[in-house]
Amino acid sequence: MSRALRPVLPRPSGTVRTCVLLALLAVTGIAILELVREQTGTAGFFVGLGLALLPVAPLMAAFRWLGRAAPAPWPQLLFCFGWGACTAALIAILANNFATEWIAAATADPSGADHLGSVAIAPVVEESAKAVALLLVFVFRRRHFTGPADGFVVAGFTATGFAFTENILYLGSAFGEDRAGGTGVLDSVTAATFFVRIVLSPFAHPLFTVLTGLGFGAAALSARRSRRICLPLLGLALAMGMHALWNGSSQFGEHGFYVVYGCVMVPVFGLLVWLAVWIRRGRLRAVAGELALYAAAGWLGPAEVPALASMPARSLARALARRSGGRAAGRAVARYEADATALALLRNRARCGGPAREPDFAGRERELLHRLWQRRATAGPALARAAVMEELLPPWFDPLGPASAPGAAAAAVPRPRRAAPDTDADRDASPNPDPTPATDPTPARGPDPDLRRSGPWTPATSAGSPSSRPCVLPSGDGVR
Repeated sequence: MSRALRPVLPRPSGTVRTCVLLALLAVTGIAILELVREQTGTAGFFVGLGLALLPVAPLMAAFRWLGRAAPAPWPQLLFCFGWGACTAALIAILANNFATEWIAAATADPSGADHLGSVAIAPVVEESAKAVALLLVFVFRRRHFTGPADGFVVAGFTATGFAFTENILYLGSAFGEDRAGGTGVLDSVTAATFFVRIVLSPFAHPLFTVLTGLGFGAAALSARRSRRICLPLLGLALAMGMHALWNGSSQFGEHGFYVVYGCVMVPVFGLLVWLAVWIRRGRLRAVAGELALYAAAGWLGPAEVPALASMPARSLARALARRSGGRAAGRAVARYEADATALALLRNRARCGGPAREPDFAGRERELLHRLWQRRATAGPALARAAVMEELLPPWFDPLGPASAPGAAAAAVPRPRRAAPDTDADRDASPNPDPTPATDPTPARGPDPDLRRSGPWTPATSAGSPSSRPCVLPSGDGVR
């Protein structure tokens, strides 16, 4: 059959995919809960559940903090947590048990089968099962997977969910063993398991999977198909290697666990923490630099740029909006901040990678600018006031004054217009938007939908003096 005559199957809609994934999580969640309860007993299950919950909130808060510069939607993060806790955990338990039993039957050596399964089978199965969540987000939610920071967050939530279920199993089994042997609390297997898994190494599974997330994040920044395939596989291989080393540490002698923990796990953990903070600060610097162009073109107030590049100022702006306008105003400011950050990072990726990386740049830019314009009346004054209160602006700077005269560097940025002019004379006389939108109802009408295409990948140099260049903020880069 020729290609022209082949039937084209319609691609499932987003609603269909969401329903299928939710049904999969529900089925696997029920199955894994029942499987863990059978292995630990009802009492052990609830004890393990209570103890396993302790590190979940701190880990989720840490990964959420990392992604606050460009926050991912909560439904996406909760899906990743659910995938790790339900689907990935169920796949891992079933596959590991099957592989271990098969090896034991083939070799007639149960202890050797357990060791081989722990070192060679479990890392491959578990990291692959967790990586599926990253792959789904990478393929179907590319707008929210734009770089290494997103890889950190998605991998962290997925691994936290997996570790949560695994901790229930280990702690519940330890409690059942202690209960059967009548062991005291301090000398119990439960206390030792809690110390190793909850106190010493709650970050173990997130550390492994973050390496896979970094691979996907690097692939998101690459325009070459080969790199988009090879980089995630490289990250996955590193995650499997670290996981295998961790599982095999007990075979390196009496103090092998502590040697691997102190010489490998802690340094790698510290390196990843430093990398996460560096990536976060880099995102904020990119926000400051790219949004300055849009402020010069009139889309943002001049004081909004340093406020949007400072996390304390963002939080303060949301609080100020809630205090004056209620929860709806606070949500509007939060969405404005998220859209402004997404716009800045979109332009940064397109400028650095060219049209091949962001082929739909103009359409996505138009969509984000429209959403910003609709909420500017509420968010603009709150951000300007937050910039003043956080001392991000010099004393002489007027946060409600007009933006600096744009130079050639902002020429590629489309300009907002209040409404479509009726005549050519009106079009020529149409000014930039009022920089004090709190009392101007016109922003709610939105920008002209027929915006000209912006080209961030076209290099431009400023024609004005250094003081008029839109990328130079009054308060430096505004990163805090």
